Amino acid sequence: MAERLAVDGDELSHFMKMLRASTDSLKGMRKALEDATVTGLGTDDLDRACEDFQENWKFGTDQIGEQTEDLAKIVGKSRDSYREVDKALERALAHSRNGRGAGGGTR
Repeated sequence: MAERLAVDGDELSHFMKMLRASTDSLKGMRKALEDATVTGLGTDDLDRACEDFQENWKFGTDQIGEQTEDLAKIVGKSRDSYREVDKALERALAHSRNGRGAGGGTR
């Protein structure tokens, strides 16, 4: 059963970095969108539509960015928890191999 549970801390760290890079990329897109002007593109209707799109896109990317950063934090906590459990198991196994665990060793 233990063979089925495998967690790669390095892969979780890599995943966190990718999530944070995605968040930074979204921030860059939002900044570029804020800096873009939408007036004078054409008709008043087109200007309003572009302005509405800009507001909706900003809201959406803000939400995605926040959730992506939250996910990165959760992944980091999970990685740390797995590492703690792994170390505790390693200590417990070493303890039992040294004959000090329950049922181990000679009398």
